Amino acid sequence: MAAYSRGEPLRNDQLYKSLSIDKVIPEGALLERVPTGKDRALHNPVTRKIRWAQHSLRALGLLEKVPGERGVWRSTAKARGELTPAPRRTVLLGFSTKLGLALWGDCADVFKGFNEPIHCCLTSPPYCIDRPRAYGGIAESLYVDFICRAMEPIVKNLVAGGTIALNITQDVFLKGLPARSLTPERVVIALHEKLGLYKVDSLVWSNASKAPGPIAWASKERVLLNTGYEPIYIFSNDPSRMFASNQRVLQPHTERHLKLIAKGGENRTGVYGDGANKIYPGSFGAPTEGRIPRNVLQFGGRCHSQTEVRRFAKEQGLPVHGATFPLALAKFLIEYLTRPGDTMVDNFAGWFTGPLAAELTGRRWLASERMLQYVEGARRRFMGFAGYSDAHLLPEWES
Repeated sequence: MAAYSRGEPLRNDQLYKSLSIDKVIPEGALLERVPTGKDRALHNPVTRKIRWAQHSLRALGLLEKVPGERGVWRSTAKARGELTPAPRRTVLLGFSTKLGLALWGDCADVFKGFNEPIHCCLTSPPYCIDRPRAYGGIAESLYVDFICRAMEPIVKNLVAGGTIALNITQDVFLKGLPARSLTPERVVIALHEKLGLYKVDSLVWSNASKAPGPIAWASKERVLLNTGYEPIYIFSNDPSRMFASNQRVLQPHTERHLKLIAKGGENRTGVYGDGANKIYPGSFGAPTEGRIPRNVLQFGGRCHSQTEVRRFAKEQGLPVHGATFPLALAKFLIEYLTRPGDTMVDNFAGWFTGPLAAELTGRRWLASERMLQYVEGARRRFMGFAGYSDAHLLPEWES
């Protein structure tokens, strides 16, 4: 679909030439002829596959022939503007790099047949909200089962000590009351009882740029404070074998602590917290590479990477994603929870921020997104990476 993203008519010979220049089609492949069909007539296998893909995409309402023109196609208004959910039981390859694959498809179809080891899943599913956003939303009564079904095939392939980082909202309120629903807590309990996951931590993502809210209870009724954070739950199937490491995400020491190290540590004795904490001469004097982060993570919601993809989406006439994840936060979590060369997945990829963090840090990745236009917009973020290709037109598999 990437070749047709602008909506301009494209002749098949132009398409073939473009794919050859981008080395999607191997050199000389367009000259090949093989016997095909019952009559064994000679045809080019590459162009036949492309034409078959064009007709498949037309059946989905994403491509159309230009009237009166032979071999000229363009994307439909549906493909460029409205969000297009993937049909059930169909998965298409959107773009790829040397390290990963971006798939257009429902996560249930993508991961149910997946049997490769997974080291980490970093994901932010659609929130449980009363008024669904453009990409959808899940009713509160269905949310726990929705999350469990989405995570079950991933947990099945999670290596021992692997982790799942799950970002869900806490701003779900009982109808007509300034009282939060216990749905997030029910999700945590269900993932333990149904899928055998252990809750390792509940990280606080503090976002100073978060919009004021809840409007009804904070700005109008004045009974609640503005929400300033979202939880990111960390789960593992075997906490005793976790390979997460805070040593991969150490932060710089403060100037004060560096001075303390330089002078050999504390020169006093102290007892605090009824004996729980004690200080001796020399405490905190050992040189270390950095300080261990606390589980309150401060990252703004917007970043340069998101601004770039937002601009690209607008230029291409694609819808802008309304709920994005900051790249710096995704990168922190990937480095904390995985090792270089590990495989991470994201079953609700959106604009593929988690996979981008994996790409930047040398992790392999596989990600799915249900809305075609988000896959198309996300490709801008991966164009400079080794092995990048966005000329995929063919269904990768049908389940």
